[in-house]
Amino acid sequence: MKEAGDSIDFPPPSAADEDGLLMLGGKLTPSWVLTAYRQGIFPWPLVDDHVEVLAWFSPDPRAILPLDSYHPARRLLRRIRRGEFTVTFNQDFDRVISGCAAPRADDHQTWITRSMSELYQRLHRMGHAHSVETWRDGVLVGGVFGVSLHGLFTGESMFHDCRDASKVALHFLVERLRQRGFELLDIQQASTHMTSAGAVEISRSDYLRRLRRALRSTPQFADALPRPNDSNS
Repeated sequence: MKEAGDSIDFPPPSAADEDGLLMLGGKLTPSWVLTAYRQGIFPWPLVDDHVEVLAWFSPDPRAILPLDSYHPARRLLRRIRRGEFTVTFNQDFDRVISGCAAPRADDHQTWITRSMSELYQRLHRMGHAHSVETWRDGVLVGGVFGVSLHGLFTGESMFHDCRDASKVALHFLVERLRQRGFELLDIQQASTHMTSAGAVEISRSDYLRRLRRALRSTPQFADALPRPNDSNS
């Protein structure tokens, strides 16, 4: 839902610079973000000394995790089969966001700023943002969250407080996306772990082609009843 008088007009993705930066400014609202995702664009604030500038990116190449070529490590599958972890969906979205937003040991800043967290919480209330939680002995030890839009799922971030907890969450995320008929798992940028699990980089044009196909399908991530719309989208 657009706000009254809210005009959303992004440049074409091909206008992005060599780092993928397409545009500065705009509004960090669900309507802006969902419109961006439909066009192959995503928000990523630039933060320096607590100064935050809203930026929009469409990188070339773009990293995805093809659902049909995901291959978890055998060691991870053994831990899953041993039942060391319990996995849930959408049971503690706020704490997963908090875990993902916590600064890493080698980096005291995070791109998941307070404004980004509030955005994802609004998308969660609208039924677009989802979390996968990993528990051990009743304690939340890892998770992953992202945004669904038709057959697209954008994996935004994950965290772990014990070894393999985030990898377990990713494994169950992929399984659910497969079962529900999702077409595209966008991870934006590849990491060593994601590459080892099957992530690949594709051209922007290939990504946009896959995105158009994914937006034509209508799978549902969650089992819950539809949530009321956020009135301030």
